Amino acid sequence: MPRYALLVEYDGRPFAGWQRQAELPSVQGAIETALGALEPGPHTIAAAGRTDAGVHARGQVAHCDLQKDWPPFRLSEALNHHLRPAPVAIRAAARVDDTWHARFSARQRRYLFRLLMRRAPATLEDGQVWRVRHSLDPAAMQAGAEYLIGQHDFTTFRSTQCQARSPVKTMDRIEIHQVSGPAGPEIRFDLTARSFLHNQVRSIVGTLERVGAGAWEPHDVERALKARDRAACGPVCPPDGLYLMHVGYPRDPFEPGPPGQ
Repeated sequence: MPRYALLVEYDGRPFAGWQRQAELPSVQGAIETALGALEPGPHTIAAAGRTDAGVHARGQVAHCDLQKDWPPFRLSEALNHHLRPAPVAIRAAARVDDTWHARFSARQRRYLFRLLMRRAPATLEDGQVWRVRHSLDPAAMQAGAEYLIGQHDFTTFRSTQCQARSPVKTMDRIEIHQVSGPAGPEIRFDLTARSFLHNQVRSIVGTLERVGAGAWEPHDVERALKARDRAACGPVCPPDGLYLMHVGYPRDPFEPGPPGQ
C-alpha cells in the first residue's frame, strides 16, 4: 500500500481538536472522510501532533496509506475538493517509504503563539489571537523564558491529563518579539522542541504573560519550574493564537528528491 505524507493547514475553531471523536468534529475526521470519497475505507491517519480544540496549524504533517498509486499533486487536489467547506487544506502531498511515520519520524516541532495587545475586541482576528487589554514587556518575558531553555522536568507546565510517560523535555528555543500586526501590536512567542507535553505551550505563554504584565518577576519562572507542581504554574492561556507551524524530519518529505528518503 503506498504511503503518503500530507502537509496540512487548518483553522482550529470549528473542531474539538485534531483527534477523531465519535460525536464531535475533528480535523482527523474531516480528512479521513475526504479520503473515503477517494477510496473505500475505513481510513486511519496519523499526525505529528494532536492539537487541542481551537488550536490552528500551518504546518501539521500526517500520513495515510492508500490502495491506489496516486500522483501526489492529484491526491492533494482531490482531497481539497472533498474537504470543502471545512477550513482544512492539504498544502502538499508526497510519497514516502512505508516505514516513515508522521509522528515517530519527526525530530522537531515549532509552535507560534500570537498575543494581541489592544483594548478593543478583536473582530477580523477573533479566534486567531489571544487579546489582552494591557501592554506587556517583551524583554522581561524573554528573561523569564531563558530559565526554560534546555532539558528540564516540566511537570509544572503540563496538563494533569497529559499522558506522556515522562515530564522531562528539552526546550531548544523560545524567542519573544513585539511586532506590528494587522490588528495592532502583537507579542509573538516562537517555541521549538523535539516534542511537547499536553498544554505545555499554553502553560508557558500564560505564565510569561504574567511576567510581561509585571505580576511576576522573571526569576519566578525558575521558581515555578523547580517546584515541579502544576499549582505553581501561571494561568493557562486560551488556544486562540496558537499555531503548529512546522514539523522537522531528517529529510523534508515535501522537498524534491527520491521517494521515501
